[in-house]
Amino acid sequence: MRSPMQIKAKKSLGQNFLTDKNIQHKIISACSFNRQDTVLEIGSGKGELTRIIAPAAGKVFALEIDSRIIGILKDNCAGFNNVKLIHADVMKFDFHAFFKKQKSALKVFGNIPYYITTPIIELLLRHRNKISEIFLTVQREFAERVIAQPGSKRFGSLSCFLQYYTIPEILFMIKKNSFTPRPKIDSAFLKLKVLKSPLVRITDEEKLFKIIRAGFNQRRKTLRNSLEGIVPQDKLNLFFIKSGLNPDIRPECLSLNDFADLVNVV
Repeated sequence: MRSPMQIKAKKSLGQNFLTDKNIQHKIISACSFNRQDTVLEIGSGKGELTRIIAPAAGKVFALEIDSRIIGILKDNCAGFNNVKLIHADVMKFDFHAFFKKQKSALKVFGNIPYYITTPIIELLLRHRNKISEIFLTVQREFAERVIAQPGSKRFGSLSCFLQYYTIPEILFMIKKNSFTPRPKIDSAFLKLKVLKSPLVRITDEEKLFKIIRAGFNQRRKTLRNSLEGIVPQDKLNLFFIKSGLNPDIRPECLSLNDFADLVNVV
């Protein structure tokens, strides 16, 4: 087995190892894990964070794709009976089958590859009935988009999607020199508290996100123009009358509640 010092981050896997010990402990402290928690860690790497999680949590499932690291991960977690290693790609991991007997809600944690941040979150939210909280290290810009509010240039379909299913919160920022190799931009530690029911009540969830995506695909246009061919003009007119919004409003100025009201009118 190769020693930990010999393992270099693999660019194809989007690896950036978190090596700052102070940030490692700050992250685990922010998660507030306790002995009643079952934690799924995505991208366990060499197990540096896994070893800090294990004494705090009841059970830890450590998922890692890189076969070069599994031996090191196993050695580093050998003293913890509550840690189970999973050698798998998270995007191919059969979440439902593995946790079908899990009674309590999972807490998910991960220092994940930035290039698949959105697909991983989408995957987790498909299994949101099994999850209570998600803690992720993400690019700073991504996190700012997630928490953005209407009227902001960063507010968009991603903001609406995650604010529909979760309560997002940036816990703190992480400087790029906390990682090896050092990424080009700073990161953020993001918390997503999974809602038991969506934030707004709608009649057609699929239509909601179709309208939101259409609106933000051409965000320089007015809402009326961006939804041309998707929402009938008479329905839009009715929405503007009921909501009291300016008919020339742009999509980024609508709140998630406004989009929900539009779908319910349609």
